[in-house]
Formats: sequence, structure tokens, C-alpha cells
Amino acid sequence: MTGGLSRRSVLGGMAGGLALSSVAGTAWSRGADHRERYVPLAVGTGGGPAGSDRVHVLKVGPDTAHTVLVMVPGMFGAANDFRLVARDLVAALPGVQVWSFDRREESLADRAGFAGADPLGYYLDGRYRALDPAASGFAAGWGLARTLEDLRTVVRAAARGGSRRVVLGGHSWGATTAMAYAAWDFDGHPGYRDVSALVLVDGGVHGAFDGTDAPVQNSPEQVKERLAAIDGGAVFDMTLSGVGLGDRAESTQIWYQLAGWYAHRDPDGRSVLQPRMPEALRPAVPVTNAGLLGVLVDAGFGWPNDISVHSGHLADSGDVRGWVDTGITPIGRVATAYAGGPEPAVWEWYWPARLSVDLDVTDPYQDTDLARSLGLRLRHAAGLDVPLYAFETSYAKGTIVSAAREVVANSRIPYGAYETDNGMNHLDPLFAAPSQNTLTRTLVPFLRGVLLA
Repeated sequence: MTGGLSRRSVLGGMAGGLALSSVAGTAWSRGADHRERYVPLAVGTGGGPAGSDRVHVLKVGPDTAHTVLVMVPGMFGAANDFRLVARDLVAALPGVQVWSFDRREESLADRAGFAGADPLGYYLDGRYRALDPAASGFAAGWGLARTLEDLRTVVRAAARGGSRRVVLGGHSWGATTAMAYAAWDFDGHPGYRDVSALVLVDGGVHGAFDGTDAPVQNSPEQVKERLAAIDGGAVFDMTLSGVGLGDRAESTQIWYQLAGWYAHRDPDGRSVLQPRMPEALRPAVPVTNAGLLGVLVDAGFGWPNDISVHSGHLADSGDVRGWVDTGITPIGRVATAYAGGPEPAVWEWYWPARLSVDLDVTDPYQDTDLARSLGLRLRHAAGLDVPLYAFETSYAKGTIVSAAREVVANSRIPYGAYETDNGMNHLDPLFAAPSQNTLTRTLVPFLRGVLLA
């Protein structure tokens, strides 16, 4: 995902510590070998509140798989980004399991209200535990180095001591994170040696985002200014607040999950959220729960490319207008993903500003003086020697694939696979109907090739 009105791919109180996230398991196909499980993994200390020294992965597919695709979500994205794509990939590729990575900051969110019968009051009346940025100085240190050390715990667990192959990928800034991992120096060990292939979905390095409307902010002067703001207490990015659904770091994410929750459980019922919406965003006619979700996510309502999909439109008539699917991404699939379980979710509440700085500085994909000054160990880009798949939508206007080609040309990568669908917006590949999802249709043969290698 990205930060809605920012450059990147985008769609509480700590007193007494954080409750540990539960381990949720949901069977979705016959047989104990095909399950969906959301599991914690202990990682190194990061100075955060109790319960935050762990990451989670959503595992989809058989534990007997001999290849694991580990996927990293983008800015403000969380593990449920990939649940539907994972199901489709596992169904098409026996022997593959998909792990979707939730960064440690996902443990900061209070999702308890989504386990109840009616979460509206819990969140919109402010009864949830909100995180105070002023009391969250620990997040100033949650940059790319912290994320990659955490991700390596996941990659090693997926590899099971070398008995399984690991393919590493991500969406948007998650793809950038995967590329950073591949070039990273883990105490003399190049990250790319941990993986068998790389999968980039609408993201990457080497100018991958140049075609978007917001350029990289990684000049020394810009970085100095951004670090000063973090030192001054601006430890979380607030870009999603620009959507207009609230001014807290988590406000918009809560609204999106609420909209998905009600649309998933009662799609044809009259929207319970519509009366609570800010007047500027409130539909002028009564709509259903599914209709309201459509209003919040469909590109036809003017949302930026990076937080919208091609789904359909409101019904032309009716006392309460429902949603009509006419696009590649049915609103029911968006609702299934956005609703969450309550864990995992699609939207991360608290995105560390330091991680944004580090990912911008990663974009040149070189071991520069600036990168070294930030503790970024990007020392092995030229040594990459595993296959690469890159997929782009209309989001960056062609620079995702051109940047991927540059990565391949400047490394020892044996071959690259490049795919484009300009009929998709940035989030469509995550939720589109399987029959119309160019991502899954083209990624399957690439992964099959990795399996047969």
C-alpha cells in the first residue's frame, strides 16, 4: 500500500503495555495441510512497549511446501494485503506456501474492537487505545536496518535450516525493502544468498517511483531536515491523514477497516458509517455498506492511483444505493481483505518516519556516503545472482519495469521477467478477481520456473 497523498504505495495508549497479538488460524480448504495461520516470531529488542519485540506472518498454504514466497507489504500496508493473492497462488502452484510479513509496528495497533459484534462505537467514539506520538520516541530508531533484521528472522524461519527455497518479494515500498534485503550486508553475508528469486510488485529501486507525482526526497539537505523532524518528535508519517477521515496517524486506517468490516458482514444493509462520515466525503444519497466501501476505494470517485481500485459504481436508483461490480476488482474481495480477522489487517496504523527516510536513501541502490551515514549496508547490489520478476500497473507510468531492467543490467541476475498492466491501479493486483488479475496470471509461470530450477 502507500500513503494516500504521498509518494509511496499506500491504500492505542501504552499504559500497562500492549496486549500480545493472538495467534489466529482460519481453515480455508479441506485438509489440515492447507491452512491460514497468523503466527508471531520473536525478534530483537527495539525499545518499544511490551509485546512489540515480535513480528507476525500470515501463512497461507501447506506446511509441507518446499518453496516459500515471503511477501512484504508497502507503506501503511499489512499482512492481509496478500491473503487473496496467496490463496490464488497456492491453488495454482502445489508445493508453494506464501508468508505475508507484518512489521513489528503492527503490534502497536489496538484491533480488539474488530473482535466484537459492533466495532463502530469502539473506534469512532475513541474507546480504543491510541498511541501518543509524543510518548513514542522508540519509533525514531525503527528504520530499515531494524526492519531487515526482523525480516531476516522470517526468511530464516521460512528456509527451515536450508531445507526449503525462499523467494522474497513485496508490493510498492515492500518491493524496495526486498531489494534492500538482497543487497544488504548481514555481517559479511550478502542478503541475496538467502533467497532463490526476487518478486517486485509495483515498486523497487533505481528510480522505480520516478513516474509517480512525488519524487524521491533523498538529497543530503532533505535527509538532514527529515531527521531533525524525527528528533523533534515527528516519529510517525501522517500522509494518510490527508484523505480527510481524521487527523491522527491511525484515523484513516480505522475508517477503511470499519468500512470493510461492515461491507463484509452485511453488504446489502444500509450503511451504519455514512452518518458518521465527514460531510465533505459523505455520499449525497443513502448507500449500503458495500456502497460506502466502494465510495472509499473506487478510482471513479477521484481517489489517487495508489489507494484506489477499479471496482464499479453505485446503483443508479433505489432508496438505498447498493454497489454494482463492473471492474476487475469486485467490492466483495476488497471487503474480505479490508475486514481483517481482526488480525491480520490490510492497513498498518503507525508507519515510522525513519523507515521512510531510509527507503528513500535506498533508491539509488548504491553504497553511498549518505547511505553509510544512516547505517544502511547496501554493499552487494552488483553481486545479485537470482532471477527477478517485476510487475507494474499504471501507477508509476512505466518506471517500475525500466528500473528493474537497470537492476538486472548492473548485476549478475541471470534473467528478468517483466510484466505490465496499465488497466490496473496500484492496489488492483492485491485484490482483483483471479480471472482478471494479470499479476497472478504472470507470476505463476515465473514461480513455476523457480520450482523447476
